[in-house]
Amino acid sequence: MKIVRRAYAKQITAAARVADERVETAFAEVPREDFLGPGPWPIFRMRKAYVPTPAADPVYLYTDDVVGIVPERHINNGQPSLHAFLLSQAAPRAGEHIVHVGAGAGYYSAIMAKLVGASGKVTAIEFEPELAARAKANLAPYPNVSVVPGDGSSVAFDTADVIYVNAGATRPANIWLDRLNNGGRLILPLTTDLGFTSSNWSNMHLRGAVFLVMRRGEDFTRNGFRRSPSSPVKECAMRNRKKRSRRRSKAGSTSG
Repeated sequence: MKIVRRAYAKQITAAARVADERVETAFAEVPREDFLGPGPWPIFRMRKAYVPTPAADPVYLYTDDVVGIVPERHINNGQPSLHAFLLSQAAPRAGEHIVHVGAGAGYYSAIMAKLVGASGKVTAIEFEPELAARAKANLAPYPNVSVVPGDGSSVAFDTADVIYVNAGATRPANIWLDRLNNGGRLILPLTTDLGFTSSNWSNMHLRGAVFLVMRRGEDFTRNGFRRSPSSPVKECAMRNRKKRSRRRSKAGSTSG
């Protein structure tokens, strides 16, 4: 499977136009099947439904597809190329602390653990108790990861260099901005109240976008990504942090 995983990592990073070899290596080193339970696995097909893999062979997991973790609730292991792109934008470095909000079953938390190395750490937060338990078991081989069950918009955590939100929110939670280190990066998917889980996929692109928020002292800047990683980037500044929204974020479905 090592050859299969390496080919998968090359393909998804190429699809996302990711040039960071560290991201490719992290995807190549983490077995996806270790986090998704026994097969066959439900693969999500846009505008259709979940389609099971033909067999329980893990080779079927090494495609750029969304896989259901709890498919009846549309809780998924998200699209690898999207996460490769967003992780490359967050640019975690060895020794840094990543807080992963919406860790799901832990697959992308494990990839983050590879990116920060043994000298860094990952705090994986998961709201759903059964998923938090699964993530804790799945991530046991990764000593630099701790799993915290709870609401990622309010649970306490140490200050972080990267906060990677893996659930749709209608606004940033106060703690995500307050606990971001100077020079830190926040990956923030913002949605409308419909979120990303409606069955009407035809206008999904109108319901949200992903932002990279960067802290510079008391100021924040943000880059907004459209649906395609190859699309232009919009940029503006958030100059007065006191004027930001004080309302709690509303998390959508987990995609970890």
